[in-house]
Amino acid sequence: MKFAAVMLAGAALAAAGIATNANAAGGDAAHGKTVFARCAACHDLNTGKTLLGPTLKGIVGRKSGSIAGFAYSPAMKAKGVVWTPGNLDQFITSPTKFVPGTRMPFAGLPDAKDRADVIAYLQQAAH
Repeated sequence: MKFAAVMLAGAALAAAGIATNANAAGGDAAHGKTVFARCAACHDLNTGKTLLGPTLKGIVGRKSGSIAGFAYSPAMKAKGVVWTPGNLDQFITSPTKFVPGTRMPFAGLPDAKDRADVIAYLQQAAH
C-alpha cells in the first residue's frame, strides 16, 4: 500500500514537471512583455546594451556568464550552464538558489505562469 502511494505521488510530481515544461514552452509572450517590465530596469533585451545587468538579447542558447565586458559574479561564471527555457525557469524562480553567490539582487518570480510568459517573450523578442 505504501509503495503504491509513493508511486502515485511520484507520477503526480512527474506530471507536474511535464506541465511546467510545457507551460514554459507555450507561454504567452504578450503577457511576458508586461512581466519583463520588472526586468527592464536592469536588463536590455533589444539592443545588446549592458545596463546594470547584462543584455538578455539572445539569452536562450547562450552560456551563463559569457557576455564580454560584463562583471559577472564568480558564481555565475562558474555555473557554466546554457540558458535553456528550463534553466531560465529555475533561475528566475530563485536566482540565489540556482546560482548561489550571484550578484543579481532579485528575489525571483514565484508565479509559474509569469515565468513561462516572460520566457516566451525572451524567446520571441530577443532575436
